[in-house]
Amino acid sequence: MPLDASFAGRSWPAETYEVSLEKVREFAAAIGADDPVHHDRDAARAAGHPDVVAPTTFPVVFTWPATRRVVDDPALGLDFARVVHRDQSIEVTRPLYAGDVVTSVVVVDEIRDLAGNDVITFRVDVTDADGAAVLTTRATLVGRAEPGGEQA
Repeated sequence: MPLDASFAGRSWPAETYEVSLEKVREFAAAIGADDPVHHDRDAARAAGHPDVVAPTTFPVVFTWPATRRVVDDPALGLDFARVVHRDQSIEVTRPLYAGDVVTSVVVVDEIRDLAGNDVITFRVDVTDADGAAVLTTRATLVGRAEPGGEQA
């Protein structure tokens, strides 16, 4: 069964996330980002930042759970067991810092068919406590067709 095309263009209620020092440190350690600006406040401040800098890919910590609310909505019709990740991008307006309180809004940018497969692109717009843009993520998922070209 194809995805519900009415989801395209829709947005979901905003979610707020506080970027904590320890989460930034843990994430940086997990991905091997050993630059001191990701771990040490003094090093970050000496480099001109207000606090420890989150690695560029850190937003997945809060943007994926926000996106998952849409992915898991039964009305969408996406069988996550058949999903492959096609593309991911992060457009950074400014770095994320420990102590930032950010708001994420998930939007379904596009739903289309590609050779019998469902392709859905999500955008997450992230703003700071003052409403200023921080970053935008985009992720494209493909719901693979059942063998024989039919969607389940």
